[in-house]
Amino acid sequence: MEKLLKVKDVAEILQCNIQTVYENKKLPRLDVPGAGVRFRESDLENYISSCKKYDPFKITQHVDIETFRWINTPVYDILKTGGMREMPKGKLKESRTKFDIGAIYPRFTTKGHARWYLDYNDRYGNRKQPLVSNASSPEEAYIALKKAVEKEFDAQQGIKRKREKICFSDFSDIYLNDYAKIQKPKSWKSTDEGYMKVMKQHFGNIDLREITPMMVQQFRASRLKVGNEKSTTNRYLACLKKMLNLAIDEGYLESNPVSKIKFYSERENIRTRTLSPTEEEKLFDHSATHLIPIIQTALYTGMRLSEILRLQWNQIDFRNREIRVEKTKSERFRYIPMNSVLEEMFQRMKKSTFNNTYLFPNPNTGKPFTTIKTAFNATKRRASISDLRFHDLRHTAATRMIEAGVDVNTVKEILGHSSITVTERYTHSNREQKEKAVELLVAKPGKKGEKEEKLLHICDTDKDGSIISLPTVSESIN
Repeated sequence: MEKLLKVKDVAEILQCNIQTVYENKKLPRLDVPGAGVRFRESDLENYISSCKKYDPFKITQHVDIETFRWINTPVYDILKTGGMREMPKGKLKESRTKFDIGAIYPRFTTKGHARWYLDYNDRYGNRKQPLVSNASSPEEAYIALKKAVEKEFDAQQGIKRKREKICFSDFSDIYLNDYAKIQKPKSWKSTDEGYMKVMKQHFGNIDLREITPMMVQQFRASRLKVGNEKSTTNRYLACLKKMLNLAIDEGYLESNPVSKIKFYSERENIRTRTLSPTEEEKLFDHSATHLIPIIQTALYTGMRLSEILRLQWNQIDFRNREIRVEKTKSERFRYIPMNSVLEEMFQRMKKSTFNNTYLFPNPNTGKPFTTIKTAFNATKRRASISDLRFHDLRHTAATRMIEAGVDVNTVKEILGHSSITVTERYTHSNREQKEKAVELLVAKPGKKGEKEEKLLHICDTDKDGSIISLPTVSESIN
């Protein structure tokens, strides 16, 4: 019986992304009940043989302009190499795939992930070796190489290409599949896909070049009418702007209508809710047993809920008393010191969780909790605390650190923010601090109340209201 190959096996043979195998409709496949998609070896051999009749994309000085177009080069030909050579000194010795128009090569991160680079000459003869941030396979890197060389060629020859018309609905699919999925693999489905679904219903099959700033304004107004907040409409417009910028890069559009729209200010939406000491005591008194250490961790570290729930014991360093936060919003590691209370709590938890990988496992599954919404809401209800989100505990931790005199930059590092500006949104001073601040303005050496008395009588008047004395500034202060 002929051996059936998995999608992963085919991807390794063709040296392409697994998603590319799924999307390649020309490659014969079988749907095996209970096993999924499979491929016959003979079908794969026939497919590769049929691809050999194509030649790789080539460019010469005398190339005809009409031939300088995008072609659907099969994976097999994209990966054909003109030879292998080592990288220049000082760089890792990695293979390069060479073509007549340039070359592509990978560099590997400490985790073993390949990052693809291009190597070609621009129109002035200068060597360029840019990173293709959205390339996850040799195929995608080669497409980026063709695009970069085509752009240089057009600039040198003064060619302005204009693509065929494309409707909003069709290009939104291109944006999701070729950009959002690659650039934002973790968040595209919960953000961009939802935004595009709504915008496709509004713009439908309208040609991209027919979209005007007024039409964008009308779309925003329609979202406000259905109850969206101004901040939410900003997210829609930001996604639309990114998509239309991509359309400009691809030659489908000449200018972006969203660039002429002013986004709504979101300052009014910044929450200043923090947990008071009294509320904190009530929260712990009414919390479920499994919820207490989660809330404690949030208040003592400022970590996000998703970061807390996915914590594993190999991220807790008792020797150095710190937590290594891995699965972060910015996708960068950060280290948070443990205070004595948190360290003691984790030590007790370590003994009670036995050999479980996670700090906060679901007792029924052994896996981390995916949400604590029900338990947290029940706790708030029992404690009679309103208008409190779990994220406000992170806000509370930041505010308390600032009130204790911790500098903003340190708070920024602990919270994992990309800039000080973001951190400042979490650091609102309370009324007591503000009162102390303005009192400092009058706390100069001298007789108590003397300066204040002079300032109060800086403009004395007689019975008819005319000024009888007006001390100078120096008299008022001295």
